[in-house]
Amino acid sequence: MVLLIHTTACAQDSNIKINSVSVAGNEHIVTDYILNVVETKQGNILDRDLIAKDIETIYNQGFFSFVDVDLEPAADGINVIFSVQENPVIQSITFEGNTQYSTERLMKEVFSQVGAVFNRVFFKNDLDRIQELYHKNGYVMVRVSDVQVSNDGNIKITILEPRVGDIIIQGNTKTKTYVIRREIKLQKGDIFNVIHFRHQLGKLQGLGYFEDVNTAFDVPEDRDDTVDLILTVREKRTATIGVNLGYGSESGFSGGLTYSDTNLFGRGYGLEIGFEEGREATYWATLASSYMDSHTYGWRIGGRYRTYDNRYYYRKGYRQFDFDEKSTMFFAGVGKKFSNEDWSWYLTLRHEDTEYTDVHNAIPGYIDDLTPWQGVNQTVELSLTWDKRDRYTSYPKGFVWDTTLEQAFEALGGEYSYLKYWTQARAYIILNKLLASMADFSGTWTDDMPLILAARLRIGSSTETNLPAFARYSLGGMNSLRGYSSRSYEGSNMYLGNFELRVPINTMFSIVAFYDVGNSSENMDFNDSHDDYGFGVRVKTPFGTVRVDYAKGDYENQTYFGFGEMF
Repeated sequence: MVLLIHTTACAQDSNIKINSVSVAGNEHIVTDYILNVVETKQGNILDRDLIAKDIETIYNQGFFSFVDVDLEPAADGINVIFSVQENPVIQSITFEGNTQYSTERLMKEVFSQVGAVFNRVFFKNDLDRIQELYHKNGYVMVRVSDVQVSNDGNIKITILEPRVGDIIIQGNTKTKTYVIRREIKLQKGDIFNVIHFRHQLGKLQGLGYFEDVNTAFDVPEDRDDTVDLILTVREKRTATIGVNLGYGSESGFSGGLTYSDTNLFGRGYGLEIGFEEGREATYWATLASSYMDSHTYGWRIGGRYRTYDNRYYYRKGYRQFDFDEKSTMFFAGVGKKFSNEDWSWYLTLRHEDTEYTDVHNAIPGYIDDLTPWQGVNQTVELSLTWDKRDRYTSYPKGFVWDTTLEQAFEALGGEYSYLKYWTQARAYIILNKLLASMADFSGTWTDDMPLILAARLRIGSSTETNLPAFARYSLGGMNSLRGYSSRSYEGSNMYLGNFELRVPINTMFSIVAFYDVGNSSENMDFNDSHDDYGFGVRVKTPFGTVRVDYAKGDYENQTYFGFGEMF
């Protein structure tokens, strides 16, 4: 495109008066629109520098491929005629190379319309919006690589969507490469998405196997449509010895030691061996491979031995007596995700041998429906989970639904036969946008540190009215009804609702307001509910999230100290 000033022979410029200013060559763009941007006006003295500036201004309107000027002498001065050549009228707009978004979707970002004169300024903004659509959704390497505008008004836009080439992993000496690779869901040939990739890196770092994970990108020579990913890891020690400390209003203080290795043999296996002493003493060992996808099975095996001295037994919320409990449990489980990886299943075999002894401190007329139910229980448990939580946030967002069947078999050496079934849903709702519509909380809760309403609803039943004591649904304690003692309400039916408002104060500290409601009994009576409310604090530490809850129930208040969220 060329800008010229073309003049016919004329006298010296000084004191030459402009007789008229007009436009020639425009067919679709009205003259007044063009002249509205020029500073050369009728009656002014001729100024060639100003005319050159006007030519550039007209050209920058974007509608013209060529702008010239003709200075035509007149009897009483000079006529200024701006000559323009309009861009073609748009006949069609097509895309090439776009696979992530359809042409129809991309056209929503294009304001230039068929039938209008092509405007390169407007069209540049259209291209910017197309790239912004890709970039804001994580496709930061996508660009418009070519635009062709034919003389007859046909426009072809070529989109370059760089694909993942080789994924190179280096620096690992203990951890098997496949353990690292399976966390990076990007496959060769996928469009590179930085949001997904950052999340996958976050999960990789969250495994706890590495001091650091660095990323580099390499574009192969003569292959601008491909990007190689280079991951360099620096490993750290994954075996630790931990000190356990806990407190419950009922169980008092407890403490113990744990040895764990989260990356046993470099294969991502988790090993934990530990004990905890107190009124409730527990010894346990587990070995698990928690990772699973549509091709890989997750599994776990383990055992636990527990004694509980002077445990309280409640019936319908009233304390009946104290007793001692001893139980031994072994389990083995395996699971896998379906081809739609939102869905997964898990099958667990469990052997449990429970003994109740030394009934004491009984109230007059007490009812003992506990000790007759001791013995061996053999169960098979099948769980089905639908997980729709957002995979690309560091906090829970979305919902999870799971349902479980537990069948006890005498044929497997147990002493009982029954079927239990329960289902639960957990939802995590981000309240930032709702609150923003009500008041200005800008800067208080951000996308990385949101205000969350968390809810859990659970309901369960059984084929038997009277279940063994160790198999009954049980409510009360720090993980169900927080305002009541452990096992305050038990039965063959159960319903429970937990609601928490999680309020972050900063990246390390948050407070929680909560409400719990539910019941467990031989019948499903929703009119006989028990509830509590309270508040808690959460502190993120190198050892996990420390949790302290204080709850007020119908009869007493309860305080709990532990690790991790309740759900």
